[in-house]
Amino acid sequence: MAKYVMALDAGTTSNRCILFNEKGEICSMAQKEFTQYYPQPGWVEHDANEIWQTQLSVARKAMQNVGASYTDIAAIGITNQRETVILWDRKTGQPVYHAIVWQCRRTADMKAELMEKYPDIADAAYHKTGLVFDPYFSGTKLRWILNNVPGVRERAEAGELAFGTVDSWLIYKLTKGKVHATDFSNASRTLLFNINTCDWDDELCKQLEVPKSVLPTAKPSSADFGESDPEFFGGPIPIRGVAGDQQAALFGQTCYTPGEAKNTYGTGCFMLMNIGDKPLYPNNGLLTTIAWGLDGKVEYALEGSVFVAGAAIQWLRDELKIVDQSPDSEYFATRVKDTNGCYVVPAFTGLGAPYWDPYARGSIVGLTRGVNKYHLIRATLESLAFQTSDVLAAMEEGSGVKLSALKVDGGACKNNFLMQFQSDIINAKVQRPQCVETTAMGASYLAGLAVGFWSSKQDVIKNWALDREFEPEMDADTRAKELKLWKKAVGTTLGWAKD
Repeated sequence: MAKYVMALDAGTTSNRCILFNEKGEICSMAQKEFTQYYPQPGWVEHDANEIWQTQLSVARKAMQNVGASYTDIAAIGITNQRETVILWDRKTGQPVYHAIVWQCRRTADMKAELMEKYPDIADAAYHKTGLVFDPYFSGTKLRWILNNVPGVRERAEAGELAFGTVDSWLIYKLTKGKVHATDFSNASRTLLFNINTCDWDDELCKQLEVPKSVLPTAKPSSADFGESDPEFFGGPIPIRGVAGDQQAALFGQTCYTPGEAKNTYGTGCFMLMNIGDKPLYPNNGLLTTIAWGLDGKVEYALEGSVFVAGAAIQWLRDELKIVDQSPDSEYFATRVKDTNGCYVVPAFTGLGAPYWDPYARGSIVGLTRGVNKYHLIRATLESLAFQTSDVLAAMEEGSGVKLSALKVDGGACKNNFLMQFQSDIINAKVQRPQCVETTAMGASYLAGLAVGFWSSKQDVIKNWALDREFEPEMDADTRAKELKLWKKAVGTTLGWAKD
């Protein structure tokens, strides 16, 4: 009998592999960072081969840690940074260009050109894909590679190239080119996939000038994605679960009932609310996305995307060098009673929901002579909670559901100061589970359900356990004042990089 399900968690700054047992407990974990490339301001790239090599090495390491062989692994689940674009040669498996990362804003002007050429494209895209017409998504990034890398468009139209988000790339490499596929949740983030019909959309592909021959086969999230080549783990392991990182976290948090929501504090901050088996289109800056395909059904979610969350804490560490390690930020933030009137808006790569301004840039406002590094650190942490509050307000308006509790996960949710401030500013309970690796857990559940490692979603729900609940302590007047000043601070960043 297999003992584990393997989750490959392909993140934005590092790749991980986690082995989960039947109780949803972590039995082994390995992690490795990979290089970030910033060729121009606002541009972000990765080396796709480095993504593959680091992911394979951590998978082998996680197995080695517990002496596991391939027969001990029931299935592989893959979860990934979404919207990141890779285009590669079908025969050699070599990328034609660096991966263009979801954070990259190089196609902001292309978006404006397309909207001028096709005045209805934004409205059509929203009602077909559930997405705002924005450079964040894969479609314009893929078009940029096709138009800007010499010879690539011709090769794509000749059927020589394959496009994928990171999940497709890993499936292709693991199966040695036998399978070129993605799941519905990742496909729904490309600006090319119709979430009503669960198929690639002819009109959007035409407008974005993407040849359909490069697109992967889209499948439900718990399905047959082939098996790993025996070379990698000593024998074949079935790949049976795939989901974008945020949908995987929603699944791992067991938000299976419409109205249940989670927020993940990773590089970015992403809040998703399950809305059931029919899409909603609130048109208020939120996205409608496919949550997962499972048991012959598709479920949907509302999503608010914040581009910079944990990355702001990394900025304090790596660029400003005012903290040595990210967890130190909690201690420093509690050295002062407030931010001394200072607000940080970390719009380093534009602003996501509900503003959707690719030209916004970061700012620090309210500086006075008395502001010190502790105030700045505290203000940076508080910015994560303020951005989440903006998204939640839009979500409650769009769904008509008042949230009683928010489930949280991701690295920064371990910060008790931040979680308490989050509860205060949204005036709702914040619930942190014992296992905060819910992204990898969701991928493992989708894979394990496909092979019978877990028999049903009810089986999975039993594994969710509360670590700590935070309740609001801030009074209403203070909350209103803080939110007003935050919105004023955001106003200073809008449109900054335009022209």
